[in-house]
Amino acid sequence: MKKSIYEINEKILRKKAIVLTAEEMVCYVKEHGVKKAARDIDVVTTGTFGPMCSSGIYFNIPKTRPKIKLGGGEVTLNKVPAYAAYAARDVFLGASALPHYEKNRPKPINFKYGGAGVIEDLVRGRSVLLEATTYGTDCYPATSLRKSFKLADFTDAVLFNPRNCYQNYNVAVNKSGKTIYTYMGILKPDMGNVSYSSAGTLSPLLNDPELKTIGIGTRVFIAGCDGYIVWHGTQHTTAVKKKNGFPVGGAATVALICDLKKTSSEFLRAAYITGYGVSLAVGVGIPIPVLDESIARAAGKDDDEIFAPVIDYSADYPYGKEKAIGLVSYRELRSGSIKLGRKVIPSFSWSSLSKAVEISKILKKKISAGRFLLGDPVAPLPGAASRHGALSAASVCGVGRIK
Repeated sequence: MKKSIYEINEKILRKKAIVLTAEEMVCYVKEHGVKKAARDIDVVTTGTFGPMCSSGIYFNIPKTRPKIKLGGGEVTLNKVPAYAAYAARDVFLGASALPHYEKNRPKPINFKYGGAGVIEDLVRGRSVLLEATTYGTDCYPATSLRKSFKLADFTDAVLFNPRNCYQNYNVAVNKSGKTIYTYMGILKPDMGNVSYSSAGTLSPLLNDPELKTIGIGTRVFIAGCDGYIVWHGTQHTTAVKKKNGFPVGGAATVALICDLKKTSSEFLRAAYITGYGVSLAVGVGIPIPVLDESIARAAGKDDDEIFAPVIDYSADYPYGKEKAIGLVSYRELRSGSIKLGRKVIPSFSWSSLSKAVEISKILKKKISAGRFLLGDPVAPLPGAASRHGALSAASVCGVGRIK
C-alpha cells in the first residue's frame, strides 16, 4: 500500500493522521513489523539541536532621515561586522562573525561574543547597536549611522542557513600528544576522548536516507517556527559509503529559511567554542511522510544500525584526505564510551538529545492537531531517489488545494 503526501495532508486536516516520533517509530516497527508500520503510520517526526556554523540572518532597516546607503559601506552590530553589499538598507550577518577584539587574544581563545550572540540578542528582544560608515550620494546623502534596533524595528528579518542538518557526521578523536581545539570541541591527547554531533535515530535526514520525501519546498520546524527547505545545502553529497542503507559520513545537507521574528531563543542560541570560534545552535525538525515500506523501514531503524566514521582531527582532518580509524554505532556512542582496539574511550555529544526529543514531540503535537501540513517538494535534492508520484503535476496541484 502506497500513500501520497496529498492524502496524508487531508488526514492531517481532519485530525485523523497517525503520527509518531522517530523514537516511537523504532518501538512500533520492532513490535508490529515494517508492513504494518507502513500501513498504519502516516508521519514520523524528527529532531536535532546543535551547532550549525553555516547560519545567518538578513534584514532590512527602516528608512532613515537623512537617507543612507548601507550597500558598499561598513556595518557592525554590537561591534560585530556584518555584510552590506546589497541595496541601500539590506544587511547580512553570519553566525560565525567575530569582532576584531575577539581575534587578537592569546590562544586558545575563549570566545565571548560574535554574530550568533547578536542573533540571539535580537531573538530575545534586546536592542543591538548598528553603526555604519559609507559614502554619500545625491539620493542617499548621509555618510554615517549610529542607532539601536530591536528585532521588531526591522522591516524584514529572515533566518537563512546555507548548510544545516548534516545527514550523518564524523566522530572526532585526537591521536597526537597534545590537546587540540576544534569545532568538535576540546579533544584530549592520545585519544583521551571522542566527540560526536548527531541525534542518531532522531536525526532528520537519516529518517529518509534516500531523500524520497525531502526536497525543495519541504516544510520544516526550525528555531521554534515553521520554515522551508529552499535548496540543497553547501557540501551536499550522496556519493558516500553506506552501511545498513545509511550513509557513513556527512552526506546530504539542506539550506533552510524562516521568519526570524517568529523564532524562539529556546531553539536558536549562540554557541562559543573555545579555541575555534562562534557558532549558532539551531533546532530543526523535519516530518517524514510514511509513503511506503522502504520509508517505514528507514524511519524504524535504531541507533545500533547507524554508524559514523572515527576521524583523527590532529592529522587526517582537515589537512589531508579523511581516513576512518574505524566505525562506531550511535548506540555505542550514547553509552558514554566506545572501544577502539583495546582502548575504551569516553564519548561526549556536541548536540542535545533532550532538545531533539523535545522538537520531535512539538512537531508531532502540531501535526496531530492539524496545525502543520506537509510540504510536497517541488523539486528533488541532488542524488535523491525517486518515489511514485513524486513531483507530478497532480501532487503539486494537490499541495495548492490545501491551505
